[in-house]
Amino acid sequence: MSCSPVTTSLASSVPNHSPIAALNQNSAPLPPPPPYTRSSGRRRFTVSGAASSHSLPLCEIHHRGIMIYCLTDRECICPECVTVDHQGHNTVTIEDAWIETKAQLTVSGQEIQEMIRQRIRKMEEIKMSVTQLELAVERETASSVCLFSELASAIERSQAELMEVMDRSRRAAEQQADAMIRQLELEVEELRRRESTIAELVQSDDHIHCVKSFPIPLSLPPTKDWSGVSVNSDLGTGTIYRSLAAQVERFQETLKNIAETGFPAPVQEPSPVQTQPRVKRVQEYAVDVTLDCNTAHPRLIMSEDMKSVRCGDRHQMVPDNPERFDRVVCVLGREAISSGRHYWEVEVGGKTDWDLGVARQSINRKGKIEVTPSNGYWFLSLRDKNKYAFRTEPSIDVHLNLRPHKIGIFVDFEKGQVSFFNVDAKIHIYTFNDTFNECIYPFFSPCTNKSGKNEGPLTISPVNMMPE
Repeated sequence: MSCSPVTTSLASSVPNHSPIAALNQNSAPLPPPPPYTRSSGRRRFTVSGAASSHSLPLCEIHHRGIMIYCLTDRECICPECVTVDHQGHNTVTIEDAWIETKAQLTVSGQEIQEMIRQRIRKMEEIKMSVTQLELAVERETASSVCLFSELASAIERSQAELMEVMDRSRRAAEQQADAMIRQLELEVEELRRRESTIAELVQSDDHIHCVKSFPIPLSLPPTKDWSGVSVNSDLGTGTIYRSLAAQVERFQETLKNIAETGFPAPVQEPSPVQTQPRVKRVQEYAVDVTLDCNTAHPRLIMSEDMKSVRCGDRHQMVPDNPERFDRVVCVLGREAISSGRHYWEVEVGGKTDWDLGVARQSINRKGKIEVTPSNGYWFLSLRDKNKYAFRTEPSIDVHLNLRPHKIGIFVDFEKGQVSFFNVDAKIHIYTFNDTFNECIYPFFSPCTNKSGKNEGPLTISPVNMMPE
């Protein structure tokens, strides 16, 4: 039997969130609920007298106040319903039913909250797993680049040694052959002279002279026994091949161990590489950088779009304005950096020498320059094709296992950071930490062309975002 809602209310002792909390709070309070009677282990509610029709919702059949809940049929009923339709059923007051329901709702709410917490923890765990995976990818990328670059370097060295040894063996064989040929030619020449003399004597009529000049038996001129002589054909490469084979064998053993157990975990504390922004993160701050021709050294030649610079053979006719460098072969970017985060990439290709970074606006541009952070320069240098260094005081040499072909530069002005990245290998190289008190500008130096050995340009390239 369903409950019939009315506009009256229970006594104030009924909780506001009970099923009948919407009734009028100004109604007269109810008398205490009738007592329970128990039979056969079930609760039985009995009442006497009629309920006030002004304090409770009324039963549509008996027009008495609905104050009982039948647990058996799960219905809200009046006392008359108990005796007529719900005899022997398990009944309680609605207030007791609500207290029990409320307790169950509280437990269910707590269970739901715990389920929510578990799922939030799981989401955080999944996010942490992704972050750890990204770090693992970076570590393994760096380790694998180091591993394979060592093998590639070993192969390149072996190939270079092979070429050198074979060329040396070829030259030695040629020299040996030339010496033997010269000796053979001398012997042939002597033998031909002896042959000519014999031929003349054979044709001579002066038999006495012939007999006196060449007694019998006739002796041959002294010559070398050439039957066992040959040019040395050993190229001398066996040692190099055996050395390379040993290195490849060690490489294969290392690969086998890595395949079974992975790269060994670092034993030291996380390096600055791991705490610095990753390449794909800083790429979000990519900016358009162009060269400022008014600052360029007279030997520098720039492309029409002001994205590329190389060093020429001679000075060009350009104005000697105050902002132009007149001794150091370099140029600044046009865009000033005075706040925020900025990122750009520069292709260095196969150049043997270059400088890249940022410089303070107030730097000295005339004459000799001390390129250190205290003088307003923060940059990475390459010299002689494989010597990388940061111009600190003193300079910091850095060993890069994989030669970068594209350098990423990231500036966080407020934090005073200038970071460098090997874009191809997705590896952080180094970060300067300082304080910027004025504008700074991108800095580029292709260095001198070294008679054509370093004639390649530095090129500001578009930033291609790496996939997540």
